[in-house]
Amino acid sequence: MHFTASKFVARAVAAVASLGLLANGMALSAGPAEVTGETMRNADAAASVGDWQSYSRTWDEQRFSPLDQINAENVGRLGLAWYDDLETFRGVQASPLVIDGVLYNVSIYNIVTAYDGKTGRKLWAYDPKVGAEWARLACCGPSARGIAAWNGKIYIGALDGRLIAVDAKTGKEVWSKQTFDDKDAYSITGAPRVYDGKVVIGNGGADYGVRGFVVAYDAETGKQLWKFYTVPGNPADGPDGEASDSAMKIALPTWHGEWWKYGGGGTAWDSFAYDPKLNLVYIGTGNGSPHMWHFRSEGKGDNLFLCSIVAVDATTGAYKWHYQMVPEEEWDYTCTQPMVLADMQIAGKPRQVIMQAPKNGFFYVLDRATGKLISAETYVSENTWASRIDLETGRPVLQPGAHNTTTPHLMSPSWLAAHTWHPMAYSPLTGLMYLSAQEQPSVYARAEDGAFNFVHHRSNSGQGYGNMPELRAQLQQEANAKEKGYLLAWNPVTQSEAWRVPYAHPGSGGVLATAGNLLIQGTIDKTLAIYRADTGAKLWEMNIDQAPVAGAITYMIDGEQYIAINAGWGGSPVYNLGPFQTSTAKLLVFKLDAKGVTLPPPPPPSELPRPPMLRASEAQVGEGRALFGQTCNRCHGDNAVGGVKDLRFMTAETHAKFNDIVLKGLYADKGMASFADVLSASDVEAIHSFLIARGNEDYADASAKAQ
Repeated sequence: MHFTASKFVARAVAAVASLGLLANGMALSAGPAEVTGETMRNADAAASVGDWQSYSRTWDEQRFSPLDQINAENVGRLGLAWYDDLETFRGVQASPLVIDGVLYNVSIYNIVTAYDGKTGRKLWAYDPKVGAEWARLACCGPSARGIAAWNGKIYIGALDGRLIAVDAKTGKEVWSKQTFDDKDAYSITGAPRVYDGKVVIGNGGADYGVRGFVVAYDAETGKQLWKFYTVPGNPADGPDGEASDSAMKIALPTWHGEWWKYGGGGTAWDSFAYDPKLNLVYIGTGNGSPHMWHFRSEGKGDNLFLCSIVAVDATTGAYKWHYQMVPEEEWDYTCTQPMVLADMQIAGKPRQVIMQAPKNGFFYVLDRATGKLISAETYVSENTWASRIDLETGRPVLQPGAHNTTTPHLMSPSWLAAHTWHPMAYSPLTGLMYLSAQEQPSVYARAEDGAFNFVHHRSNSGQGYGNMPELRAQLQQEANAKEKGYLLAWNPVTQSEAWRVPYAHPGSGGVLATAGNLLIQGTIDKTLAIYRADTGAKLWEMNIDQAPVAGAITYMIDGEQYIAINAGWGGSPVYNLGPFQTSTAKLLVFKLDAKGVTLPPPPPPSELPRPPMLRASEAQVGEGRALFGQTCNRCHGDNAVGGVKDLRFMTAETHAKFNDIVLKGLYADKGMASFADVLSASDVEAIHSFLIARGNEDYADASAKAQ
């Protein structure tokens, strides 16, 4: 069963109306949500400690709660207090907010619902009416990772680029601003942040050919305050007249060729942090556009500020410092993963640090006032990109053969990430950082010269997907054998592993640490699990028939502590896992000694339909393989395994409608918009042939695993 955005909000409105209330404003009044600079600076004070006022609770993004009513000694008494069925099979990635007893949540297509945090009673629902076609421009589906709150308003970064403020009491829209030209291939999936009255938002779309930027707005009026570009534009156009002009003078000499025709990339699609004492906003930037350095920048230059942390003045947006993790980026490595601020003793000295574990497999500790590298060590068992980070220069020492050629080779970490966007947590009590780590090698090869053609609104990697197919197949088998996932506890002072919890597959979700010596994570095993934060010993686990990717939160109302998590698989880059059947996504809320609330039984496993006979030529299958890699794999998986929908095992009905789905947008209401602007009928036939071939290759094994 699939639900469109309009059906989803209709059900939410009906539920609210059944309580004698009105949705989209005019509801039973929610709390005032008076989040201010004072409440954020004093988040651990008695008046605020029970709230969850920002994406990671505090501006330092530690995702640690001082609440300890639920703790390592009594967590076995945890039970389900209430839940809401979000009625979608798409990924639900958000961390809710809880302020003044009201839980604010955002689901797919940026639909926001306010609940009574104790009972789950719906107070209002707001639908920004994002068009379903926008799901095509978000690499991982129409999800939102969160919302923000400030001075009685809730802020939504909509998929279509609108930044929207709604009244926290009623859900009525206060103001709306378009943050990018909607003709461009940008999208917003990350959570906005509010820093002392300034709403900061980035965007995604580097894979589709855009120039990254971050913009700040006045939280009360929606007036734009500053704009910071993360990569240079066309030099012929001159300065941008924005806060980033001085930074672009630094970046411009590191680029070559005509990169601006492809956008350049560097989008800040998820991670931010803020130090109010230093008045610095930290921006995590993304990958290059196109991915291949050879095509993007003639294989020359560091290409600032791709895959970097950039610090800017919070008031003006002016550049302060940068540290680039991945110069010469061409592996789809991003540094948009969570950044965490902390104060700690390193080598006997107190240090103010910013920490990050980006895609490339190294854990970095920097001085957050200056950007100077303090330490960096790899946190995965295999790193074919770099052997080490030179602490004198701050640069990686690349492994032989790390740069891509037209000959396929195996990269680990790959674009699938050693650590992706899933939130990580730092406990000042244990001194440990906790993250969902994974090892998923992938086959890389640069397209032949003359074979790369930039197509607007299509993923433009510059990869070659058909080079030397026999070698590719051999390498893919090696990659599958090396795949692993684990919950990792990492000591940032000693740069060493403290403990780990292995999982059968990559893809477990974000984490939350609490003063109750708890570490809470949704797992790829379709459970919610709670571990001791000091040792990793498992304390409690519940089967929820969903593999949450979002980070959990905890809050307190009327003296009772709750744990809440959105459980909805999707948007996590795990593509060798398939088919993967789950129940509908749900918002789940737990407390001690809760009884009487149970989840509905999961649907019975569906039998895999046998693929039709392959009648296409090898040449047509090879053409389809390349087109699938260029157009489809972001949603439907590397080598057509897993993703949002595993296309190897379509029903006979879907096979019959395949052309209409792809070219006519038959399933546009489900986020599968028409691709007629980038694919011809013969292209679609070739892709279909490739999928039939892949289905026949894997049917017996996949059918056995599905039993």
